Amino acid sequence: MLVSTDIETLDPRHATDAVSLRATRLLHAGLVRCDPDTLAPIPYAARGWKWLDPQTLRVELRDDVTFRSGKKLAPADVVATLRAFASKEVGSRHGRVVEAIDVAREDGPGAVMITLKRPHATLLTDLELPILRADEAMSPPRPSGDLDGLGPYGVVHFTRGELELTPRAGSPLPTPARALRLRAVHDENARALRLRAGQADVALNVLSPTLLPAMETGALHVTSRPGANLTYLVLRADRGPLADPEVRRALSLAIDRPLVARTLLAGRAQPAAALVAPTHWAHTDAAPLPYDPAEARRVLAPKHLRLAVVTSTDRLRGAIARALAQQLGDVGVDVDVTPLELGTMLARLGAGDFEMAAMQLPEMTEPNVLRVFLHSASIPPAGANRGRVRDPEVDRLLDLGDAVTGVDARRQIYAELEARVRDMGWVLPLWHEDQVAVTSLRARAFVPSAEGRWLGLASLP
Repeated sequence: MLVSTDIETLDPRHATDAVSLRATRLLHAGLVRCDPDTLAPIPYAARGWKWLDPQTLRVELRDDVTFRSGKKLAPADVVATLRAFASKEVGSRHGRVVEAIDVAREDGPGAVMITLKRPHATLLTDLELPILRADEAMSPPRPSGDLDGLGPYGVVHFTRGELELTPRAGSPLPTPARALRLRAVHDENARALRLRAGQADVALNVLSPTLLPAMETGALHVTSRPGANLTYLVLRADRGPLADPEVRRALSLAIDRPLVARTLLAGRAQPAAALVAPTHWAHTDAAPLPYDPAEARRVLAPKHLRLAVVTSTDRLRGAIARALAQQLGDVGVDVDVTPLELGTMLARLGAGDFEMAAMQLPEMTEPNVLRVFLHSASIPPAGANRGRVRDPEVDRLLDLGDAVTGVDARRQIYAELEARVRDMGWVLPLWHEDQVAVTSLRARAFVPSAEGRWLGLASLP
């Protein structure tokens, strides 16, 4: 399998970039995983669960799951893992996921009792966190992949640009039929050439749509599915002309989303009507975001705005940013496009040193993740509310979505949140991009999940 960037760490407590996070899920497993289609939580290392009251969950463990070392999964491993992720000593970047847990304790030889500080709707999805062996959970960072894991693979060899994995028995999944090698190839043309030469079997979301027709050969196959992600424009909405909701709404009116999805993305994207993708359980139908350049020009042209949009150095992302700049230019807004390396870009966004930024939320497994991007308590450095949104109604709906547990009730709450964000133009949703895989004949059965993770590799014949 080809990936576009190096794996930074195989320690699931500290993995934050998409490639590292997805690689760790091949080595480790949680009590729960997300359904590959709807992203609803389903049992994984857990046999099942029962809510005893709104703040108490009893989780029953499977008795046929073992770590790579052969040690059987036990309640003590779950308890120690949850404590480790919450521990300041460990310093996990995922500590907020377990922040609502008050106490986790063993409940007999095969179950764990989890008590919350307050009702918390996303606990089941939160339990996707990888379970570590109790005696390793509090250890210093282990980036090399030698932490004992419950996942379907074990590490054979790991260097900066390559990871070799071997199948193993005893994980929550059937034993994989094939070994796996992940290889980082930074140049897109080099990735395409490797595939054409038969030197790779899978490439997921690492080729531009313009290259995909050349991949449809007798030996290669292109497959795609709608993705649970969001590409959007984040605006520095607390100062300057972008502090005016009318300006933000007019910018949205100037963007021809279907045109970009049809051309630069080769039809492998769905224009976004709101924040949550149609494939997700929390999605509700909304009218398409309007395209009205005449109205946008009426609002924006007299203001003679000059703005800058930052984007990544990826070739496709740069082309999309330039297309958006041209569309905004057509309604009287001069837009400078500034490509930046990802680290530099994120640093500038965190510091507030930007006006607009083209961003992607690659996984929306749980709509509560929007809290990190929109709640006033998540303004950097506390979170990723980079647009500095301060809206009491947005905060109220996010807090409610975090506390209410019923699926139908939560879906309605997030529909109200999306309507508020849309009305105020706090962020500008653009589209939901498909998960696109290029596969060889022997990997042709691979189907990516809605959030783009890789567990489907473990079930290849």
